[in-house]
Amino acid sequence: SLKPLYPRTCPVCYYHGSFTHFGRPPRLDARCPSCGSLERHRLFWLWYKADKSQLKEPILHFAPEKLLEQTFRKLYKEYSTADLFKDADLKLNIEKIDLPSGSFNTIICNHVLEHVSDRQALAEISRILSAEGFFIVSVPIIEGWEHTYENDSIKDPLLRELHFGQSDHARYYGRDFRDRLKDAGFNKIEEVTSEGQNVMDYGLLRGEKFFVCSKG
Repeated sequence: SLKPLYPRTCPVCYYHGSFTHFGRPPRLDARCPSCGSLERHRLFWLWYKADKSQLKEPILHFAPEKLLEQTFRKLYKEYSTADLFKDADLKLNIEKIDLPSGSFNTIICNHVLEHVSDRQALAEISRILSAEGFFIVSVPIIEGWEHTYENDSIKDPLLRELHFGQSDHARYYGRDFRDRLKDAGFNKIEEVTSEGQNVMDYGLLRGEKFFVCSKG
């Protein structure tokens, strides 16, 4: 049955009640019917709400989630969005970013790296991030896997969906994602993980996480 399991609270819009299912295969209690937030949005918002000073301007947001973009535009004067294919403030190729080094103090990049040449993208993100800046990133990651799974020979869209979860994904990350971050120059990595009572209260995915990285 796809009926909601239990009433949840959305920390983004403060809705309380039944959430709807979302995704393929469907995840129960995944989407807030009021603001449309998904589990990763709510995990991010709980972290952000605890200390909003963690985001320092200027901010660059790759492939921005509309829910977050709408809020950040109201709160920050130096906030820019970036995308290669969709409408955004800046049309940028994340693998070759046409911006000066050290341009931003915060860069946000959620569920983008699995679509692209991630080592090139990470090197470019590290380059345009200031020495004191923070890179906030999330990817589809299987913590039980030691190594990232990727296979460039798989071209058929249906097979790519079977292997990587979506036809436009290039990989599923394993625990070695942290090594890729370090290889790009991110020497300090904080992990924000959904756990405990928050999972039940806010409809989070158990163990889902994002990474807050810096060069320091």
